[in-house]
Formats: sequence, structure tokens, C-alpha cells
Amino acid sequence: MSDVAQPAQPETARTEPLPRRAPSAPRRPSERTHHGQTFVDDYEWLRAKEDPEVVAHLEAENAWTQEQLAHLAPLRQRVFEEIKGRTLETDLSVPTRQGAYWYYTRTVEGKQYPIHARVPAHGPGDDAAGWTPPEIGPGRVPDGEQVLLDQNVEAQGHDFFSLGSFAVTPTDGRRLAYAVDTTGDERYTLRVRDLVTGQDLPDEIENTFPGAVITPDGEHVFYPTVDDAWRPYRIWRHTVGTPASEDVLVFEEPDERFWVGVGLSRSHRFLQIELGSKTTSEAWILEADDPTGDFRQVWTRREGVEYTVEHAWFPGVGEKLLVLHNDGAQNFELVVTDVPARPGEDGPAAPLDPAAATVVVPHDPDARLESVDAFAHHVALGYRRDAVPRVGLVALADAASGGPWDVREIAFDEPLYTAALGANPVFDQPVLRLQYTSFVTPTTVYDVDLATGELLLRKRQPVLGGYEPADYVQRREWAVAEDGTRVPISLVWKRDAVTLDGAGTRAEPAPLVLYGYGAYEISIDPYFSVPRLSLLDRGVVLAVAHVRGGGEMGRRWYDDGKLARKRNTFTDFVACARHLVETGWTAPERMVADGGSAGGLLMGAVANLAPEMFAGVLAGVPFVDPLTSILDPSLPLTVVEWDEWGNPLHDPDVYAYMRSYSPYENVPDDASHYPRILATTSFHDTRVLYVEPAKWVARLRAAGAPALLKIEMAAGHGGVSGRYARWEEVAFEHAWILDVLGLADVAFDEPATPDAERSNAR
Repeated sequence: MSDVAQPAQPETARTEPLPRRAPSAPRRPSERTHHGQTFVDDYEWLRAKEDPEVVAHLEAENAWTQEQLAHLAPLRQRVFEEIKGRTLETDLSVPTRQGAYWYYTRTVEGKQYPIHARVPAHGPGDDAAGWTPPEIGPGRVPDGEQVLLDQNVEAQGHDFFSLGSFAVTPTDGRRLAYAVDTTGDERYTLRVRDLVTGQDLPDEIENTFPGAVITPDGEHVFYPTVDDAWRPYRIWRHTVGTPASEDVLVFEEPDERFWVGVGLSRSHRFLQIELGSKTTSEAWILEADDPTGDFRQVWTRREGVEYTVEHAWFPGVGEKLLVLHNDGAQNFELVVTDVPARPGEDGPAAPLDPAAATVVVPHDPDARLESVDAFAHHVALGYRRDAVPRVGLVALADAASGGPWDVREIAFDEPLYTAALGANPVFDQPVLRLQYTSFVTPTTVYDVDLATGELLLRKRQPVLGGYEPADYVQRREWAVAEDGTRVPISLVWKRDAVTLDGAGTRAEPAPLVLYGYGAYEISIDPYFSVPRLSLLDRGVVLAVAHVRGGGEMGRRWYDDGKLARKRNTFTDFVACARHLVETGWTAPERMVADGGSAGGLLMGAVANLAPEMFAGVLAGVPFVDPLTSILDPSLPLTVVEWDEWGNPLHDPDVYAYMRSYSPYENVPDDASHYPRILATTSFHDTRVLYVEPAKWVARLRAAGAPALLKIEMAAGHGGVSGRYARWEEVAFEHAWILDVLGLADVAFDEPATPDAERSNAR
């Protein structure tokens, strides 16, 4: 792939003939029998990835989708140009100080990927003034710049490129450990670069997982590798300058439910191995200045207890560990404990006793503690209340190691927003990097002066074309689920596109996209999106259904949308759709449902539950054949998923429950009344295999549903790589949404209003 973006070409430029009828996958019945129940699967043969007939069928699906949507080519091109025109293509991130350098990434117009670079820092950086980032104008290569890694150079000759690990020696900045994937299967090749010479060392390690860390002295790299089920389960130590065959295995986790990762404490005091399943976690530490020593356990692993560890230093007390855990605290609490002793003459040191820890931030049923970050003089807490992510600070000089602590929240004016820590690599830095965004406020970078509490604005994401946040509105509403639970809905729209009366009632139903996810305690928090403006400016309302299974309302919200309560996720979404119709926001014929991955499972489920509620369903990399996947322990991620979905292989009740909602298995014989469905997937996806949406679309089409499949043949779970390629993908989806909502012709052919002229100036 060239690193220079080429303009999108309309499909009418094809010379080969397009198909005249939809692909019809042959029915080749195979039986699956578990717990006395037999399911006849007509399309399981599509799993044979290397079979030329399977590849030909997928290519035929692509061709059919291309033909059916060829009329949208001009609209796709226009949406692509809008996204491109609103984006400052040559731009620079806010530099982050570490050691003697300011580190940043920058983008260049016409190039797909970012460039990672640094410039020398001047002055000791003892106060906030010394941490004022250098002013580097867009489009200008900074004086003294050293390019560490140009992804455009690394991506040359590849249709796909993804950067995994990226770690610079934190003390002297002389070495870089980085890893790349050029196929989309998330197997990364790890290399070490000498940043003095700019040349890669001979070190090269194949098939690693993201998350490598380099020791402060730059002499060792610790990295994870995966098993046959794509589970990171081993941590290795590589000595720089030696062959990979001599790498030392330092940790292995045999329990197939657990993932393993490695990191370095901000204080550079400890290397940390953290491992966790969906319900249980564990941490091990080792002094970073003794990298060939033995890791030791912090707390003994206990089923159902999750905890994370952060190294802290208390004035007048010394070093301690902060442990964020949920033992008897559903929404987590924070405790202070000692550092586990080093192994002695009598053998390995015993893990710490959790009962000996001191509670400093008690459990709060209304606030979910999510993260803790320790600095030399402060601790920063990340938490959420009322479905809004927040950040609070504690001064260690005031707190010492006792509790409870007085947490000072960093407050913002908007009713819906996301506040979170940015890059803060240095233990004793005098400022705290913070990122802020909302549905209407572009991503904004602040530094908090820890001495005064002042918020120092460093940068707001530029949006070209005259974007004005005041032209857009965000709002929270609440639907009532089947069991009486109130489910939050976030809405955003362009102010002059939706008319409200004095009581807040819509004058007429608006075209609306309802997005949902609802799994893994992942929260869909408020965030700004440039591509979204192409929908909002055409009068579309975006709504996010914060359904159970996510984490927006705390751990209980997650627990109530998993395992034997999974159906709550689907019925919550339908309840949100009904609320938006009943309150006049939209009408079924003007609403599109949207979700990806586990949210794609949600899309398949609601298409079966309430097809009459939607005009269209967009399902990205959808997990729509969950029972087949979760029954096969040899497939990637299956065993680790049992804590999320249940174990249908050994539990007949779980089998029956999952079969009751599996989108693929519940497509009726006649689905001609279904909304228009577009499923997108990637051939090399290792998380949700392409076969799931391929089978689903085949069965939908056989049942008469108007379903289309678009498959990227050189991409992974996250879709295509490269920003221009991604914009084209988004433009494809947005054009389909506008077509379903009846806005395709209007959006393209209507004369531009003065406001639209301003918004679309590129």
C-alpha cells in the first residue's frame, strides 16, 4: 500500500461484470449435538478459510454488496471529503516530557500513518513552567527533531500495518522496543532500535503480543506471547544483543481463563506482571534493577477477587503499594499495604495478607473506582458516577498512609463528558496531563498544575470548516426496561436540525442512529467524532443506549448484563428504541441500530427480538454465532470467554440459555419482514472470525431478509489500517445509513445552505 492517500474511486470504474443476483451459499447440513440437543447448521462449511470455494463465495458477497450500493458512490466520496476536509491532516500531538526529551507524534497530509519523534528538553523541569510543552506549529518540522519511528516507512509494501508495542528506555532514551503486525492477525514482530544511531539491532522476535516493556537501563525487554487459542499466557525476558532462542521464560499461566501482561511502575522501581480472567486477577512484582531475579506475588489469587497494584511513596513513611480491589466491595475500594519482602534465606517471600491493608478510599455503591495512578506527591483516581467518567486528586502530604482520603474532583461544566488521564510517564512530574471530551467538545488536553490546581489548556483538537460546539446539543434521557430498571440514553444532534417545543417535545420524528455495545464492562462514554458530523449536519440524531453488560453505571450494571442475565442487554436496547419512539424523537422507519463486535451480537439479537423497530441494522465484526464459538475450546478466546457468557460445553442450562438468544440460530424461516442489514467483517480477524457474519448473512438471505456482507480481505478485528482507508470505510457505512434513512439523495443533491457551506469548506 502506498503511504500517499489516493482519492476514493467510485465503483462504476470497474471493468469486470458485477453479479446480477445475490450469492446463495449452498446448504451443506452438519450436525452439532450437545446435552441431547441437535442443531443442524447449513453453513458451517464456510469456516474452511483456505478452501477456494469459501474465498470465492466471500468475494461474490463483496461484489454483490458493491453492486447493490453502487448508487451511493458519489455520496461516499462526498462524506470522505467531508471527513478529510474537517481534519487538520498535518498535525502534532501535545508533546510529553520524559527525561531529557519531549515526545510526540505527528501526521502529514497525504500519509496514512503517524510519525513518532522527539526533541530535546531544556531546563530541569522542577516546576510547571519547566513542563510547558514546546510550541510547534502544524506543518513545521521542529528544530532538533529526531524521528524514532515513521510508520509510513515501516508500512511500505504492506496492505495492512499495525503498531503494537512501543517503549523507550525511560532514563536515557537510548533504545526503543517496538512491534509490528502486517497482516491483521495480531501476531507482532518485536524489534529493538538503537536511537543513537537510528538503526535496528539484530534482535528480532516473532509472534509476540502487544505490551512489551524495556527496563530502565535498556538492557532487557520483557514481552508476552500467546498460546494456540490466542491467549497471552507467557512472559519472556530478552537480553538485548542476544538471539531470541536464548530468551528466558519468567512466567507462565496454565489456567486458560487468564490473560497475562507485563509493565513497569511509573516510579521505575518495579517490573509488574498482572494476570486476570473476567472475574479474578493477580499481581507479581520484581525490582527493576534486578531484572534477572524472581517475581513475587502481592496477594494470593482468590476466585472472584480482582485487584491491581500501584507503587507509591509516602512522605515520612516510605514506599507502599496501593491496591484497588473488589473483595467485599462490588464497586471497588482502595487500600494501602506494604511491599512484599524479597526472598530470604528461608525461601520465597509469602504474599501479603489483604486483611492487614488500610482502607483509604472506601467502597461507594454510587461510584465505581476504575483506576489509581501514583505520583511523587499526589494520587489520581479515575472513577465514574451517574454514567460520567471523572478524575479526582489526593495530595499525599495531607493523606499520608491513613484514611479515608479526601478526594478532590476535577470539575467540568458540561452535563455529559469524559475526563481521563493522558500520558503521565514521570513519577515526580509537577503537572498532571488530562484529556477531556464530550459529544460536542473536541478532545482537549490540559495540564493540571499540581501545586495550584490550575487547569492549563494545552490543545483542543482542531476541527476545520467553521465547527462551533454551540451549534450542537447533547442530552441524557432514561428509558425503562422490562424489569423497571432505568437505562440511560445519551443523545447528540445539530441544534437547528431538530425542532423542540417549550416542553422539549420533538415537532416531528427525526432520523436517528441508536448505538449500543453492552459487554465486558466496557463503557461507551461521551466522545467527540469528526466523522459523526457528516450525519449530524444532515439532521441525524445520534443516540447511545447505555445498556446493561457495559460499565456505565458501575459493576452491578455489568453483572446484570452477563452470564444468565445476558438477555437484559438486548431487552434494554429495545426498551431504549421504544422510548425514543414513544417520546417522539424518532419513528421505526427512521431509526438505524448500530453496534460492533459484542455490540454486533446485540444487533443480531435485537433484529430477531424487534425487527419492526428499525429500518436498518449495521453490525460490525459481529459476534452472531456465539454458541458455536463458545462450544469449541480450540478456537481463539473461547475458554477465557466462559466467565462472560457461561460454559455451554459442560452446563446444559448455559447451553439452552445461549441458544435462546444466539442471533444465527434464531433467524426465523421467514425473515422477509426484517430491516435492511449490513454486516462488515475482516478475513484475518482473530477475535470474531469472519465465518460468523458470513454464516449469519447466508441464513438471513435464505430466509428472505435484505442482508449484505462487506468483508475486508486484508484487515483484522479493528478493520482496515491507515487513516484514509479508515475514513473510506466510515464513509461507506455512513452512506449506507443515510440511504436507509432516506437521506442519501437529499444529502447529496440539496443546495448547500450558508451554514452547510461554512461547515463543508475543506
